[in-house]
Amino acid sequence: MNKIISKIGAVVVTITVFLFAICLIADLPFVSYLVCMFLPLGYIMMAVGFQYESCEERKVSASVGVVIAVIYAVMVLLVYYAQTTSVQLGGLNEQAVRILDFQRGGLLFNYDLLGYGMMALSTLFIGLSINPSSKADKWLKYLMILHGGFFIGCFIMPMTGVFTSMESGETGNGGTIALLCWCVYFLPIGVLAYKHFQKTQ
Repeated sequence: MNKIISKIGAVVVTITVFLFAICLIADLPFVSYLVCMFLPLGYIMMAVGFQYESCEERKVSASVGVVIAVIYAVMVLLVYYAQTTSVQLGGLNEQAVRILDFQRGGLLFNYDLLGYGMMALSTLFIGLSINPSSKADKWLKYLMILHGGFFIGCFIMPMTGVFTSMESGETGNGGTIALLCWCVYFLPIGVLAYKHFQKTQ
């Protein structure tokens, strides 16, 4: 059962990242919000799988990764649930829209970035806990550790005011391209994690 749940988590991560990329290309923001609500659930299942199999001397690193994964999940679920309910249904005044609407930047957009920064930090600790037994596992370990570097950008960028142009509705393709690049980077992590849990079963 432990490995089955972990494999299901890896499948959910892989499918949701792929669907998120499709939504970005097709410009379907509402569907992308729905998809992104399942990603943290799959990631937690996957992270706990790594924590369960980690050796005693790496258990703390894996456990820290799981705890941070839960923080990530709570933050992004709140953000995307707000988009698919309060924002989608309308009736908000301009000030509330500036705070809540993901497309306009603002507080929830910054929380979303912080949430994915937490995810990056989680992958760093989970990656450090992996004891690779194959070339694929080594790739998985290094991809997860390097993904931890995204934490710095996600944490710092909202403080610089780089996204203030979004408040007036000005959006470009830069954000979409950056997210697509992230999808291309993270997709192999889901695939390699699935192969890892399949092998260890």
